[in-house]
Amino acid sequence: MLATVRTLAVALSALALLAVPRAAHAFCGFYVAKADAQLFNQASQVVLVRDGERTVVTMSNDYKGELSDFAVVVPVPAVLTREQIHVGERKYIERLDAYSSPRLVEYHDADPCERYVMRKMEKKMMAPSAAAPAGLSAERSRALGVKIEAQYTIGEYDIVILSAKQSDGLETWLRESGYRIPPRSAAALQPYIKQDMKFFVAKVNLENQKAAGFTYLRPLQMAYESQKFMLPIRLGMANADGPQDLVIYTLTRKGRVESTNYKTVKMPSNVEVPLFVKNEFGSFYKATFNKAHEQQGRRALLTEYFWDMGWCDPCAADPLSPEELRQLGVFWMDAGQQSPQRGRYGGASPVVLTRLHVRYDSEHFPEDLVFQETGDRENFQGRYILRYPWTGDSQCEEAATYRQQLDQRHTQEAKTLAELTGWDLSTIREKMGADAPKGSDSKWYDKLWK
Repeated sequence: MLATVRTLAVALSALALLAVPRAAHAFCGFYVAKADAQLFNQASQVVLVRDGERTVVTMSNDYKGELSDFAVVVPVPAVLTREQIHVGERKYIERLDAYSSPRLVEYHDADPCERYVMRKMEKKMMAPSAAAPAGLSAERSRALGVKIEAQYTIGEYDIVILSAKQSDGLETWLRESGYRIPPRSAAALQPYIKQDMKFFVAKVNLENQKAAGFTYLRPLQMAYESQKFMLPIRLGMANADGPQDLVIYTLTRKGRVESTNYKTVKMPSNVEVPLFVKNEFGSFYKATFNKAHEQQGRRALLTEYFWDMGWCDPCAADPLSPEELRQLGVFWMDAGQQSPQRGRYGGASPVVLTRLHVRYDSEHFPEDLVFQETGDRENFQGRYILRYPWTGDSQCEEAATYRQQLDQRHTQEAKTLAELTGWDLSTIREKMGADAPKGSDSKWYDKLWK
């Protein structure tokens, strides 16, 4: 059966399972829900480990269909040896996704009459969160300007490394070798050929896949050295039928990662939203991302998380252990290094995670993604806050002031939610129920003679 070429951004997948929200205690509030990559249809995921010129890429596949129809083509900077290619486990990407997902946290207002307690809580809350396909003959390949540099069978994948002199020849070689590729492939391949890049081509070895007992495709991993810190996405647009979501997890030594050829901005965060969002967090976050994406002209990468891997606050999942990080390609971790500890007081780790989310198409992202590691070490997370009001009957001046200000707070929460998501303000107020701002629908003259 013919194999359909799945390019990098299309073949990567959202494998993280949507966990049932479970309260987890953390130093700064209670984590109650998270928004992982699976919220977005066909969201691709890739892990980039980078230090100096050494890079390890993990690509997670979400291919749905006959495995005999699957193949992936990825531009790489050099011919890879067998030892530079590995078949990993998707559970490590799931862990990374759970740890870094945007999260919902909740707080409960203290008794306003207990001034000391209230001020103490405010200080806490305001503190910064610190084998190869059936090939053509050698003569035919040479005529097309294509050379098979290497071929391997690793796990359930047959892999071939190609070089090419011109894109039309490479496109023809792929077609005549049994790969179904979209009609615009030659144009997409040409820039990589000009850069003298090689092409990593993999498809499923059905016999090995069956013998291994796997019912899904495990992630492919590649380790190589290159001056370029980049991720090729243009091939993924050749057979795309619309914008695609891509979640990128970068693991580096020193600081936050950003794009050098596209704008990188942080997601709106650390804002208070109405309590009903707890039951609609998935749709809330999708709407918030959509609005932020549109506000940036559909041309920006959005940072959803940046944190030292030694701790979290609040924790949507435990930090990854040194062994888990090594499985993802973090090659500088010592074998005996102490595991990070959960919570605010965990030890520092020589690994920092940046989570970037990009929705791209050929019009708004005409170039591949190029990155740089910055010196920024200021932790950031997509974090949205629920504040439950105090409902006691204490009587004091502070309590009276608190009750007066509560309606103003609910008004601001409704406005914030509307601004983040684009949702209708009247619908938001209706969903707020008893917390809906009391004066939200009043006219200017309603209280004139009362």
